[in-house]
Amino acid sequence: MRILLIGLLLAATTPALAEDKVIKLDTRPGVSVSFYYMKRDGATATVVLLPGGGGGIGLKKDLPTSPNFLVRTRDFFAANGFNVAVVNRPTDHELDYEFRVSPQHIHDLRQVVGYVKKDSALPVWLIGTSRGTTSAAAAGIAFGNEELAGLALTSSITSSKKIGAVPSQELEAIRLPVLVLHHEKDSCEITVPREVPRIIDRLKNTPVKKLVMVNGGANASGDPCEPLHWHGFIGMDKEAVDIIADWIKNPKP
Repeated sequence: MRILLIGLLLAATTPALAEDKVIKLDTRPGVSVSFYYMKRDGATATVVLLPGGGGGIGLKKDLPTSPNFLVRTRDFFAANGFNVAVVNRPTDHELDYEFRVSPQHIHDLRQVVGYVKKDSALPVWLIGTSRGTTSAAAAGIAFGNEELAGLALTSSITSSKKIGAVPSQELEAIRLPVLVLHHEKDSCEITVPREVPRIIDRLKNTPVKKLVMVNGGANASGDPCEPLHWHGFIGMDKEAVDIIADWIKNPKP
């Protein structure tokens, strides 16, 4: 009986795991972008996750190993009924600030979004964290409503010293629902909490927008700009993802 139960459990989990794989797209001549794709039966939307830093997701044996907030929480997004695409950096470039607002990067992201839309025909949301918010905002400006359903920006880059800081972009051009999630204790010098409302103020043409400041979590450690600190919502992974997921399902001010 025990062997039978184990077999049934394996059978129940195998289909989901079988859908988790690395997709490699040739996006530009001689350049490819890979992403870890988690497709789920009954999904209501696809979330495309854009990590911060240099954009790497730490692929080892085709599994993402980065501690980045959006990489380590991918299973929570899937558990909320979403297909999930965790995007890796392109093969030709680290995702520095300048490249994240470049036409080449926007082109790469358009290929990823196009793939998942064709594969599932579901609404696609871009979710960025830290430096990934620079990418998400730039894509939200460049893409039309037919390509994206909305954006979620977490631990947004606010410093005017950084190229592509979210408040410095042409946010008035975004006509998509936008959620801005930030930790009150974020002590990274380029993601200062008091500057985050500027993002909401600049989003003048979005159909719906919301700023959520959280104050949960525990055991912050290391560099305040790294994912194991408040900047990365440490100790409140599920809570943070649930806030994002609930808003995606029902966007409201």
